[in-house]
Amino acid sequence: MRAPAGPIRVMLIDDHAVVRSALRLLIESQPGMKAVGEAGDRADALAVAGREQPDVILLDLVLHKTDGVELIPELLGAAGKARVLVLTGVTDPEVHVRAMRLGAMGVVLKEKASEVLIKAIEKINEGEIWFDRSLVADVFSERPRAGEAKNQDPEAAKIATLTEREREVIALVGEGLKNKQIADRLSISQTTVSHHLTSIFNKLGVSDRFELIIYAYRYGLADPPTESPAAGRRRRADR
Repeated sequence: MRAPAGPIRVMLIDDHAVVRSALRLLIESQPGMKAVGEAGDRADALAVAGREQPDVILLDLVLHKTDGVELIPELLGAAGKARVLVLTGVTDPEVHVRAMRLGAMGVVLKEKASEVLIKAIEKINEGEIWFDRSLVADVFSERPRAGEAKNQDPEAAKIATLTEREREVIALVGEGLKNKQIADRLSISQTTVSHHLTSIFNKLGVSDRFELIIYAYRYGLADPPTESPAAGRRRRADR
C-alpha cells in the first residue's frame, strides 16, 4: 500500500482529445489528485509513462492502430510503480478479464458516474482490485445453481480440501489485498502467505491470483465488490 504522501498522480491515455480534456478537468477538480500527463497513441503513452512515472494510468482499450489491452504490459514496464485502471466503452467481459490478466488493476465503464471513476482510482492506488459490476455479474452468471449438484460436485470436492486458514487467505485476496497486507492482517509472514497461495492454487486448479479471485467469487469463497449506498440511491433515482 502506498504512503499517502502528496496527491495521486494520474496519467490519461485516450485517442480522443476532448475525452482527455474532460478527464483532466475531473482529476484536477479532486483535492487529492493531479493529472501529470496524457497521450493519444502508443508511442506517446510509453514516452509519457516513462517520463512522469505516474501512480495511476487511466487507459482506454480502443486506441488508433493499437490494442489497448496489449499495451498494458508495456506501460507497466515503462512505469514500474504505476497501476493501470481501464476506462472503456467496451462492454465485453472477456476483454475485461484479458486486460486484468495482463496487469490492469481494475475496469470502469465510461457510462459510469464520475464518482465511480474517482473511487476506483483511489482504491487501486491503495493496492486494491476494482471490478466493474458488469464483470462481477458475468462471473456470477456462471456460478453453479443449487440444483446443479452434478456439475458442482468436482468443485465442492476441491473446496472441501481447503484449510480454514486457506479460506481466510482466499477471502482477503478477494478484497484485493497483496501478500504483505494479508500477512499483516493474519499476523503471519509473507513467506507463509506465499506457501498458502501455492497450496490453494494446486488444490483449486487455478494458475494465478486473478483466476483465484474469479473462482472465489463464483463459488462463494469471497465477497464481490459492492456498489456504494450513494451510487445505489442515485441509480434508483434515475429510474
